Amino acid sequence: MRVLLATHGTRGDVQPMLALAVALRDRGHEAVLAAPDSFADAAGEYDIEFAPLGEGANRLMDDPVVKEAIEGGYRGIRGKITALRTAQRVKPMMAEVLHHVGVAAKTSRTDVVVHTTGVPAHHAAEMLGVPAVVVALQPGWIPTGEFPCPMIPLPRLPKVVNRATYLAVAAILRAFTGITSTWRTTELGLPRRRGSHDILHDAEGRDRLVLQAFSRQVTLTASDWPDSVHTTGFWYLPAAAGWEPPAALRDFLDAGPAPVYIGFGSMAGRDSRRTRAVVEEAVRRAGVRAVLATGWGGIAADAGTGDLFVLDHAPHDWLFPRTSAVVHHGGGGTTGAALAAGKPQVVCPFVADQPYWANRMHAVGVAPPPIRQQHLTVDRLTAALRQATDDVGMRERAERLGREIRAENGVAAAVALLEKLT
Repeated sequence: MRVLLATHGTRGDVQPMLALAVALRDRGHEAVLAAPDSFADAAGEYDIEFAPLGEGANRLMDDPVVKEAIEGGYRGIRGKITALRTAQRVKPMMAEVLHHVGVAAKTSRTDVVVHTTGVPAHHAAEMLGVPAVVVALQPGWIPTGEFPCPMIPLPRLPKVVNRATYLAVAAILRAFTGITSTWRTTELGLPRRRGSHDILHDAEGRDRLVLQAFSRQVTLTASDWPDSVHTTGFWYLPAAAGWEPPAALRDFLDAGPAPVYIGFGSMAGRDSRRTRAVVEEAVRRAGVRAVLATGWGGIAADAGTGDLFVLDHAPHDWLFPRTSAVVHHGGGGTTGAALAAGKPQVVCPFVADQPYWANRMHAVGVAPPPIRQQHLTVDRLTAALRQATDDVGMRERAERLGREIRAENGVAAAVALLEKLT
């Protein structure tokens, strides 16, 4: 079986699909990962065939206006106006990405197209006459009457309107129907048809296979979902062969008690120096050692001192098990890695699915209440660090949940389901 896997975004959007590509390859299948150009090296580390899709909206991550909107969680009138303006700027960038998806589909013999919800590669599958499989990296894409859409912050509502709340997520996908329709007809040569933008159903109205790449141990699942929906567990990428930690990092880890990890991934607010100052003072007051990952500019990259070690990045599967707690932004990938490591968490979300994961980590008892980034203060972070590192019950729950999460082997389950298609 030859599989085209299409995704776009930051590491949290790409790494699970790379994990699936590796698992397919290890089962004797061929996999092509279509992703942003900047992930070519990561694919190369695992000897996975790579199709570049351009950087698309990733180019906006350093834009001051976008940083301001992310920092505010797109809240308030100003935040919503910024979100709309950003969507308009993203459209031509998304058109470029779709063009490259089409090129990858046309130039690669493909038996199945697997795509994340934000990349409508099901049109390319229709062009090729092969099945399309949807990957959901966060809950909220499959309507149910049992609970409201987890991705939308809503007040308590009557159960009768639960299913209607998922229309908000559908509207996100519809925002790009114009450029998608043009791509479909002019580049893929497909006719216009009713329902062509529905990622959950094929041209005959049949349910498409949906792989939810997260764990039912920490998310809600619904009994009224169709049989085509499978919540497999998180998809973890094997450790890259040959990676070695810097000697200075290993020396720091060996020099004292296990540190906390602090990093906010690709999320970047406007004032990275303020964030750095808050983190440093909270670490000092809490009396902990810390490894600080600067990531994509969200935290100022000044050198560390004493009990604070600063680095750009280290593989989570290597570093997290060597920590006492994980402080992060609540992206699905980082949340899954912290869960697998069996460590307590402190979650400081910005936008999108991050508040959901933050609330779920608190709900399952492995994290204090979330601290939204715009409310991050020294006092709040200090208190959360103390709870995460001192609460024995929280530590035991995190260890137990970590064992259960690791036992699921979600990526192997996903491969088994794909094998049934051909």
